[in-house]
Amino acid sequence: MTRQFKPARGRLNGSGPVAVVDIGSNSVRLVIYERLARTPTMLFNEKLLAGLGRGVAATGRMAEDSVNLALGELARFKALIEHTGCKELYIVATAAARDSENGPAFVRQVEAFLDAPVRILDGGEEAYYSALGVIAGFWQPRGIVGDMGGGSLELVEISQGVPGVGATFPLGGLRLSEEADGKLSKAQKIAEEALRGYDWPDLAPGERTFYAVGGTWRSLGRLHLIQNNYPLHVMHNYEISAEEAIEFCRKIAVPNLEGIDQSEVVSKQRRPLVPVGAVVLEQVLTAMKAERLVFSATGVREGLLHEKLPAGMQDHDPVIEASRELCILRARSPDHAEELIAWTDALFRELEIEETANETRLRHAACLLSDIGWRAHPDYRGEQSLNIISNASFVGLDHASRAYLSAAVFYRHEGLREGALSPVIQHLFTDRLRIRAKVLGATLRVASLLSASMAGLLPKVGISKTEDGLTLDLGTDLAALDGERLRKRVSQLGKAIETSVTVRAG
Repeated sequence: MTRQFKPARGRLNGSGPVAVVDIGSNSVRLVIYERLARTPTMLFNEKLLAGLGRGVAATGRMAEDSVNLALGELARFKALIEHTGCKELYIVATAAARDSENGPAFVRQVEAFLDAPVRILDGGEEAYYSALGVIAGFWQPRGIVGDMGGGSLELVEISQGVPGVGATFPLGGLRLSEEADGKLSKAQKIAEEALRGYDWPDLAPGERTFYAVGGTWRSLGRLHLIQNNYPLHVMHNYEISAEEAIEFCRKIAVPNLEGIDQSEVVSKQRRPLVPVGAVVLEQVLTAMKAERLVFSATGVREGLLHEKLPAGMQDHDPVIEASRELCILRARSPDHAEELIAWTDALFRELEIEETANETRLRHAACLLSDIGWRAHPDYRGEQSLNIISNASFVGLDHASRAYLSAAVFYRHEGLREGALSPVIQHLFTDRLRIRAKVLGATLRVASLLSASMAGLLPKVGISKTEDGLTLDLGTDLAALDGERLRKRVSQLGKAIETSVTVRAG
């Protein structure tokens, strides 16, 4: 019986919760999402490394102990699905279930147990949904998606928000390790031979990005991140050059990561597979002549949910939608945040501040996030906002852009002192975004003082360009809002944009 919950103010209710059970060759996973949305938020996430694909290449069957382990975990999953009141359940299975002799019997058991159909994805479908997951998780991605599971590797091109025709290879971590008898040199030859016949898409310079999907490759990326003391421990959209990635893959191609510095950050169950993943990744990056490697936390599951969105919603900007949701949940006045977007549009237009399309969308997102820390003590609103934004489960956002959002909102609360900003954020900045974060932070400081961060006032404040710079016109109706503190903040804005800004009242 589906459980009914009262609406929770800390959650966005509606078309959820929605559960996905993903039965892979290495892991069996349950993810419960808050609702169907452009940026679905996880309510619960649990996996078991059951190893269903172990031995399939040699025997043609999934091992009974792996099957029993997976079915036992499904009992727990079923209880959690019922307890959380999920409105929809989707079950998918990949290489182990489709390639094994006892796969159909196992699938029937799963369907009877969970009382829902299991969709067995063929290689093309798995590639398609992996690509759709990357399209859901990035802003206008272009390149090649690779999803390495336990039983297979899928490759597919993405362009213009559309997946191309996918290809599947018997290069999953478990399968390749068994076929190579655990020898990495043999695994390298098998991978090289398997990929030799692939017709790599003809990508233009600047578009040769490889998006790595799958737990083995994410573990590899995490090891690289930790070894290099990267300041932000967010795996999604973590990017390194292909040249550096190839060198790293060669370095860690050591059985069980023995002797590799900080290998303990990889779980013991994953350690035998990461060197195999490194061998395959090196071959892929070399063969496609990649320029950069980007790790993705979104894949098949997110692709499945993305497909179920209305077409218009699929095209929405994931950062704007996620920021709007956080604004609804945490800001004093979501309507004021929407007014900030229009007001900063007008101010930047009058100042003739040139923006790229990406910079405009980031400014809009910062407006939506500008007041999410208001319940904290005033001395810590900036710091708390920065921590929330820099570590939020945003997608469609590279790490430099994440730093910009964090800093702009930090400056809005804390002022424009350079030394106060976290060195973690300063490390991630580009110089251009650092300057723009200060400009926007100074603008938001003026707006918050004018309006008390409440809706209805900003649209009445005139913005006009003069010979000397810029004027904020309060008119007669808002003249009482003029004051020394406001003029001080306006002066700070003028310094940030290197233009005179004045207030006119009455």
